[in-house]
Amino acid sequence: MAVSMKGRSLTAMGDLAAEEIWRILELARDLKLKVKSGQPHPLLAGKSLAMIFEKPSARTRVSFEVGMTQLGGHALYLGPNDIGLGKRESVADVGRVLGRMVDGIMARTFEQAKVDELAKYAGVPVINGLSDEEHPCQILADLLTIWEKRGRLQGLRLAWLGDGNNVTHSLLIGAARVGMDMVVISPEGFDVQPKYRALAEQAARQSGARLEFARDPAAAAGADILTTDTWTSMGQEAETEKRRPIFRPYQVNADLVRTAAPNCLVMHCLPAHRGDEITDEVMDGPHSVVFDEAENRLHAQKALLALLI
Repeated sequence: MAVSMKGRSLTAMGDLAAEEIWRILELARDLKLKVKSGQPHPLLAGKSLAMIFEKPSARTRVSFEVGMTQLGGHALYLGPNDIGLGKRESVADVGRVLGRMVDGIMARTFEQAKVDELAKYAGVPVINGLSDEEHPCQILADLLTIWEKRGRLQGLRLAWLGDGNNVTHSLLIGAARVGMDMVVISPEGFDVQPKYRALAEQAARQSGARLEFARDPAAAAGADILTTDTWTSMGQEAETEKRRPIFRPYQVNADLVRTAAPNCLVMHCLPAHRGDEITDEVMDGPHSVVFDEAENRLHAQKALLALLI
């Protein structure tokens, strides 16, 4: 597929057209095969990636750092005390400085506006490694996992159970782009933001995907994929005990799995709070592809890096 993405940033899932998502997934599959067969693929030899972390993450740091190493490049970790993004130094100035020293920037922030501002001023590709509003890298890994396991994306039905959070926002748009049906099942007061629903519905009109929004977990019946996330995102820890009884009916457990398609996939972006949003029996059971999904962060992000930088 002749899709050129060099020099582009990925700050939000909506930045990617359907053909660009497929270009990433196809390259990710090819790079994964190279890793498994021991074939070197130094596509970014001599290139450097700055990794800005306001929020900690094992998967994000390891997948980007190992990914750059496997691509022949180098990744530099910058924690909260190294920069003080927007506090010790303005976001724009950080972008301007780093853009003169590195070939790309990955930022894992609280405010989406910080990722957007870095992309505006850096002059090099900026990748959203997670913000309070979006998590596009996770969705690329999710789509890769589903494609690997089912051989297609279009026409499958995915059920999301739980909070309408940053992962939900990006997943809604990604599913709509590739023609995958999706139902978001959340308790009242925890819906996706209206602007992301509107963006997803616009994409769905173009692809033919069907999007639904429900309160009752019974809406997951017959789903090809069941997926969830923590009930309390980073920065919301004080709400944990308040949220637990509200979200309890949305737990992904054996009873729920029995209502889905017989060969359904169960996914979780991790870290999981076992016994809350998902049970041990399901997460460690035959339907779970949770750890395949985690591994695919590496392969999907490598493809993204190779295409952008």
